[in-house]
Amino acid sequence: MATVELKVNGTAHRLEVEPEQTLLGALRDQLSLTGAKYGCGEGQCGACTVLMDGRAVRSCQTPAASAGGAAITTIEGLAANGRLHPVQEAFVAAGAMQCGYCTPGMILGAVALLARTPEPREEDVVRGLEGHLCRCGTYPRIVRAVAQAARDLKVS
Repeated sequence: MATVELKVNGTAHRLEVEPEQTLLGALRDQLSLTGAKYGCGEGQCGACTVLMDGRAVRSCQTPAASAGGAAITTIEGLAANGRLHPVQEAFVAAGAMQCGYCTPGMILGAVALLARTPEPREEDVVRGLEGHLCRCGTYPRIVRAVAQAARDLKVS
């Protein structure tokens, strides 16, 4: 057992974690933040994506102990001051979700993409979200949502 200090959505948490415990497990089981989903467990589907120091990471493959000191953002912490993040707003407006299972990871992946590439072309969005699987097949709407969010972020 190890003690780890996690800063999640702006709040510090002191957790006891097993050496093999993943960040996903700590978020879901110890902090009750269930937005990040367990999908494949191998880092291939993107359902577990969170931001660590602004970078998209697969929390199912990230040891919880290695996340100490990093600023972690989950879908629950993305909205601010009672307003959805522009990427969240764009996903809603574009109808870019159906079952919603992939949506939190997809949105956080898009936030990280737009931080790196503020004016992405369609190819940039497609390439930037590779590895985020949507079983419902809403990819065209997801690409439109990310493009709209880029425009909205540029204006704000």
